[in-house]
Amino acid sequence: MQTELSKKLGVEYAVFGFTPFPAVAAAISRAGGFGVLGAVRYTAPDDLKRDLDWIEAHAEGRPYGLDVVMPAKKVEGVSEADVEAMIPQAHRQFVADTLAKYGVPELPDGEASGWRITGWMEQVARTQLDVAFDYPIRLLANALGSPPADVIARAHDRGVLVAALAGNARHARKHKDAGIDIVVAQGYEAGGHTGEIASMVLTPEVVDAVDPLPVLAAGGIGSGQQAAAALALGAQGVWTGSIWLTTTEADLHSPALTRKLLAAESGDTVRSRALTGKPARQLRTEWTGAWDDPAGPGTLPMPLQGLLVADAVSRIQRYEVEPLLGTPVGQIVGRMTSERSVQAVFDDLTRGFEQAVDRINRIAGRSGQ
Repeated sequence: MQTELSKKLGVEYAVFGFTPFPAVAAAISRAGGFGVLGAVRYTAPDDLKRDLDWIEAHAEGRPYGLDVVMPAKKVEGVSEADVEAMIPQAHRQFVADTLAKYGVPELPDGEASGWRITGWMEQVARTQLDVAFDYPIRLLANALGSPPADVIARAHDRGVLVAALAGNARHARKHKDAGIDIVVAQGYEAGGHTGEIASMVLTPEVVDAVDPLPVLAAGGIGSGQQAAAALALGAQGVWTGSIWLTTTEADLHSPALTRKLLAAESGDTVRSRALTGKPARQLRTEWTGAWDDPAGPGTLPMPLQGLLVADAVSRIQRYEVEPLLGTPVGQIVGRMTSERSVQAVFDDLTRGFEQAVDRINRIAGRSGQ
């Protein structure tokens, strides 16, 4: 399961695993894949340094990367307080009424919201990079498209490859023009922010659009058979995310949320603006239903929606209010039926890949070659 890209990065399997958990990222790399730590939640540089130190100590010298969230264009002179002031009072009241309807308690005195949108602000992402570039990361990925030109140059000066996510071929071509090294073609099935084109259509379109740049296929991928299909479509690897949420190394801090993920079927997700203001695939809950209800006030654009619901999301998660409790997750959730180690998931992926390749070889009359 090697490709030109995986060989370049020194990994055994062309499986890239995005995760917010350092233990999962290190385990993916140890298993022969490429772990990518999501940095958006690290608003304090020391916290990111602590977890990168942990990965360094536990990845056994295997390569890994970092995923940041930063816009290509910088907005000067706008603080979080400025953005907060733009939120209408009617929307704040809607949040309060919805939480009251389900009896969600307030956070204890002195406990701040644990989920903030500040990690999506460029100045925060730049402080993350100041930390990360002191470590031997091999890949920098940006979830909001191409990062600023100076960031790309800074990464390249350190021998770090730069990847950017794209939901259509037009965006992919812009990434190529910006000097990106790898394009992640993220299909409609993916968890989190995602576009409207399914992976089976999107992957070959992006491969053709950015040739000869390598492409990683993303979006609802969690089996070896899907990985084989992605490579058959021209990708040089797969970008996975949701499948790692129910691994034993993941630290969701919520038995109730884990139970909901394990019980969910592939049809139990929805693309909703409830979390951030942009369409993001997540578990369908009473919370997403309230925001998508035409009788409600509707969601606000990014970043207003994220700031509006930050405290509410933290309260829902802290008290595990199951009707409202959700998380970004892709349609692959229907295959996530038991808690397994990262290594067990990887073994299943590689075994399924071999079976799929053998099946195609038999169909093509090349069995045993």
